[in-house]
Parts: sequence; structure tokens; C-alpha cells
Amino acid sequence: METALWHPFSDMAVVRDSEFVLERGEDVWVYDTDGNRYLDAAASLWYVNVGHGRTEIADAAAEQMRKLAGYSIFADFTNEPARALAARLAELAPLPDAKVFFTGGGGEAVDSAVKIARRYHAAQGEPSRVHVISRENSYHGTNGIGTGVAGIEANRTGFGEILPSSSRVPFDSVDALRAEILRVGPENVAAFLFEPVIGAGGLLPPPEGYVRGVIDVCHEYGVLAIADAVICGFGRLGTWFAVERWDAEPDLITFAKGVTSGYLPLGGVVAHGRVAEPFWSRPGNTLRHGSTYAGHPAACAAGLVNIDLLERERLIERGQALEGTLAGALNPLASHELVADVRAGLGLLGAVELTPDVLECLPSAVTDLHLLVRQHGVVTRTLGKAVAVSPPLTIEPEQIHQIGAALAAGLDELALKL
Repeated sequence: METALWHPFSDMAVVRDSEFVLERGEDVWVYDTDGNRYLDAAASLWYVNVGHGRTEIADAAAEQMRKLAGYSIFADFTNEPARALAARLAELAPLPDAKVFFTGGGGEAVDSAVKIARRYHAAQGEPSRVHVISRENSYHGTNGIGTGVAGIEANRTGFGEILPSSSRVPFDSVDALRAEILRVGPENVAAFLFEPVIGAGGLLPPPEGYVRGVIDVCHEYGVLAIADAVICGFGRLGTWFAVERWDAEPDLITFAKGVTSGYLPLGGVVAHGRVAEPFWSRPGNTLRHGSTYAGHPAACAAGLVNIDLLERERLIERGQALEGTLAGALNPLASHELVADVRAGLGLLGAVELTPDVLECLPSAVTDLHLLVRQHGVVTRTLGKAVAVSPPLTIEPEQIHQIGAALAAGLDELALKL
């Protein structure tokens, strides 16, 4: 039966009559409408950190909806869940005197962070600082600014030039960032936007010294460093906001996904107190920006319970504690004839990249592998030249090894198609 639903990032000519319909989830498992069970090695879209089926989160959201389903937090309006969650996140954040600006998701968070950076410089008497630098292979959502700075070229193609005052540098070079700041002129650069671990662009970990190195370069030239922790936060790397793995202190941190484990949409920006100061201390210096559902009371109520679960069950540290187990399950695949590279060992994230020969011979190879692995009961994520995994933080070691076994079986079956 043909669907009326237009799927994001999808070839609708293929998907229109071949949807994969999920009905329910329980911990690391999801079930389709035929009752088949799958290990959700993708945590949906990097975000079901506490696992599926958490009734505590559903109950908290429902209770809040019965009291106050939704309301704006523009001007002096607010609600108790938004105030409480902002205070909780500010306390957990690795930034001094942190302030929290809520959005409806990660893409809005990125756009908000860049606009905050530009407005901060203007408030400091440097309105020419509007240029934004990002990294090749990076992904920062699909809103306007996020699309404009995207390091995945395919995500920028076909939309025209969205953010002229932007440029990209190699993802693995501190020196390249310094050179680009000098090329553009430090007086013109507002911010450098980076993912601690590049996610959708291939699961690329930073080189040794990179995270602190780029922040140091930014601060040397008065550029704001924005850490995009939408994917990597809330335990994915074993810490709350990812950058703690390197004892790093950026100026702004974007978050979403794991803040509610995806039970309701929510995102935001954590701002260093120094960046927030011009807006908090100078009457009339209003940030004329915000989203309709920012600080949504039900979403914030879900976030509060989600954080309780992450703390009470010590799930945050599992992102680091299990990284070796995941690497142990995936690394043997590096010897497979179809595999060019395996990337694992930093957080509960991993990717298996196919060889150029395979991709040239069979352009659909990544999708084919993803589907073959799904036939073995494991859901993965396709990423350009690789399939990726980022399971819920509740996963057990034996289930991690099930992921490795399913990938191995899928690779063997893919080899038979070549």
C-alpha cells in the first residue's frame, strides 16, 4: 500500500510502498507490526539512550500535559519543568555560570548557537564577526544555518547558497583552522562549529589533542568555539556533554537527542556565563530569536525524568565503560574482504566502512548491508560509505556481540552479491 508519509532523507520512489513499520519498543529491542523483534543498534537516530519503553518518562509527560500541556516561555513566561531542567543542565554542564537556551531539537540548537555567537560579538562592538567555520564531513542538522555550514556536501547541494559567510576546513587539522581564521581575518570570524566526534559524516573521532587544540586557537583569536554535542552528549561518550572527555571548555554547547532520550523533542544551547553576560546584564540587549516550543513543559518534564534515570542507573559512564566491548565486537570485521575500515573505541559508537571497490561495483552496497543485517535481527544506520551503530546505553555485552555477529553475517551475504 502506498504511503502518504514523506520520509526525511529517503528515496520516496523506493520507500513509497515498502515501509518498515515499527509498533513498539522495550529496552534495546523494537518490534515491527508482524511481531518480529530487532536489536536497536542505532538507538533510533542516536538518541534512545535510556532504552525504549520507559513508563516513568511517559507518565511524567502525561501528568504534565494534564496540568499544563504547553505554553511559550517568551518574555517573562515560564513553567516549572523548564526552570527546573535549565537549572539541572546548568549544574551538569562543564561551563562556569552556565545559562540554558531551549529549542525544539538539535537543528534549532545549532542555528540558535550561531545566532547567539553573532549577536554576542555585535554586543561587544564587533559586528563584522559573522563568518562561521565548520569541518569537512560534519553534520549540524538541516535548518538554514545547519545546512549552510554542513560539511557533508550532498546535504548542501540543490538548495542554493544559504550561508555565504561560512567555510569548511579539514576535519582533522588544528593548523587548518588557524590558517582559515587568518585567511578570513579574525575580526570577521564569529564562531567555529565542531562535533566532538563527527557523527553522520562517518563516525570520525578527533585526532589526539584536537578538541582542546581548536578551542585554544579560537580563544587566541577571539572566536567562539561551539561544541555540537547533539549526538555525543548524555552518555554517548561517557559524559554529560561529550567535551569532558578532553577536559575542554568551549563557549557554547548544543544538545538535543539524549536530553529526553527522544521521548519528546527537545534541544538547546548551554552558554558560558561570559557569553550570556551581555544579554543578562544590559537592559535592551534582547536576543530576538526563539522557537515556538522552546521550554515545552511536557518535553522538559520528560527531560527531568530522563536525567534521573541516567543518574540513578549510572548509565552515563556506560558510554565509556562499554566502548572497549563494542570495539572488540567490531574490530574483527576489519579483516573482511569488503571492509575498508572499522572505527570504534571512543564511546558507545562504531562504524564499518566498505571498500571503494565494493562501493563502485555496487553503489547500493551500504543500504544493502544495512538491510541484510536487519534480516539478522539488528537495526543499524547508514552513513555514506559505512554502516554505524550507537545502541542504547542499557545494552549488555552479549547483545553487543550480537551486533558484531549480525554485521559479519550481513557482510558475508553481501559478498555473494558481488
